[in-house]
Amino acid sequence: MLFILSFICLAVILYFSFDKQTLALLITKKHTQHLFFGFTALLFFLWSIQTHAYPGLNVHFVWLSACTLYLGPRLALFAGLFALLGNFVYLEENWHWYAIHYISGVFVPVMVTYLIYVAAFHKLPRNVFVYIFVCGFFSGAISIGCKMVLMAVFYMLSGLYSWDLVFDNYLILLVLLAFPEAMLNGMSMSIGIIYLPHWVRTFYDEAYLDDK
Repeated sequence: MLFILSFICLAVILYFSFDKQTLALLITKKHTQHLFFGFTALLFFLWSIQTHAYPGLNVHFVWLSACTLYLGPRLALFAGLFALLGNFVYLEENWHWYAIHYISGVFVPVMVTYLIYVAAFHKLPRNVFVYIFVCGFFSGAISIGCKMVLMAVFYMLSGLYSWDLVFDNYLILLVLLAFPEAMLNGMSMSIGIIYLPHWVRTFYDEAYLDDK
């Protein structure tokens, strides 16, 4: 039942994520195409570098906060979809878990990042440092934390692993991963807004730089 519900949720997510305007942007804008396929390929390679103590409890960097801020949430969801698809083929994972890995490892990090970005845009001072440290650095740490906690919950609900086993062999690693994940996303955003700000879809010069 858990697997069936997860695939239903996946179908609903993809249905509401599809947008004709975003698709038109992807088709007509070459730099958007390059970013989308580039992020998809980089996510595939990054996620293929992983380890695990027990099958399914995979540990790797996520990097979806930067992906979301560069592409926007809709394209980030589809970049993650194809990157995860490639990973399941390459690593020969059990396809029953595909939707659950997508929900916890792609959808949740993307949505967490976008919610933090929207909250920061409306509630905090609009300057470059807030954008980098809150939207990039902070959201990177929070997103990988949410991903790992939700993944642990899914595996415990399935009855495969106990809480003690998941905590001792999976969740405890969050302490080691949170800061490097935050740095990866924060540095990616720093490079982007300094050298290629027109590539970062969520960064606006008039909001973050003008009149500052």
